[in-house]
Amino acid sequence: MKYVEYINDLVKKKVFEPEHILLFGQNIAAGSCISGFTRGLKVKPGSRIINTPNCESTLCGVGFGSMMNGVPAIFFMKQQDFLLLGIDQLVNTYNIIRRKAPKSSFTIMPVIVDSGYEGPQSALNNFADFCSIARIPGYTITNKIDAQEIINKHLIAPGFRIIGISQRLFKTELIDIPYVSMTEDRSIFQYTKGTDVTIACFNLSLPNGLELQRRMATKDIQASLFSVNAAMPVAWDEIIKDVQITKRVIIVDDLKSFNAPWQGCLNALYAKGDMKQHLIVQRSFEGYWCRPHADQLQMDYDKIIADFNFQKALVA
Repeated sequence: MKYVEYINDLVKKKVFEPEHILLFGQNIAAGSCISGFTRGLKVKPGSRIINTPNCESTLCGVGFGSMMNGVPAIFFMKQQDFLLLGIDQLVNTYNIIRRKAPKSSFTIMPVIVDSGYEGPQSALNNFADFCSIARIPGYTITNKIDAQEIINKHLIAPGFRIIGISQRLFKTELIDIPYVSMTEDRSIFQYTKGTDVTIACFNLSLPNGLELQRRMATKDIQASLFSVNAAMPVAWDEIIKDVQITKRVIIVDDLKSFNAPWQGCLNALYAKGDMKQHLIVQRSFEGYWCRPHADQLQMDYDKIIADFNFQKALVA
């Protein structure tokens, strides 16, 4: 099954649960239905599915208004960069509403444009920046387990949040791997447990971290693999505990932002993790990086493993 097909199945089941819900967005029930993301949505009588024009500030306001009137709302957005047009609502309206502790929900589900060669908007996959501007809870989805857990827990739960999905992963085969543990708020998932190194993946980089972990395993290097799915600062306790055992961490991040959540994680590890060695794998911002290009994090896995001297770290 493809990534987008699985997310579509989960969303369809979840939105059919409440007696009253409002679903809206551009062509969510017409045309390609955001390349299959919203295809086949159905709701119970008394609920609504609305195809809207492009008026993102108004649509964000509609979602907040619906939530304040006790009706759960979901705004499906075909490109994350369109959220720029709703910034006033995301900041000022939300700052007023959050103090009222609404009992209903509003969720924005944007497609993060990270597939490459998309033009200038391809330079904007900074999911964490949208969340940090008003401390909005935000979650990314990368595989079968986190999709299931995040959608079931957060999609129509009371309050406001953003749940981002990756355009780059739309047509890829769904990653289906067992997990070791997850935090209660579904902000951090652990997929493997090892004693040699800790790999912490941020944003939508789990596929990269998983490939690194698998290549390490062929060289008898046992790695713990974590995925940080929350965009806002989280409790780093589980990663800290693991690094206290492995003494080393490799942080993988495909975010295009200088405001990266992994920086808080690294600070916490220095303070509490008894860390001996670390490596940050992230995008290069050299040259004219906002022109159309293959919008993927490039990793030389063999070089990373060779340069990360495990024997030297053991002796240090």
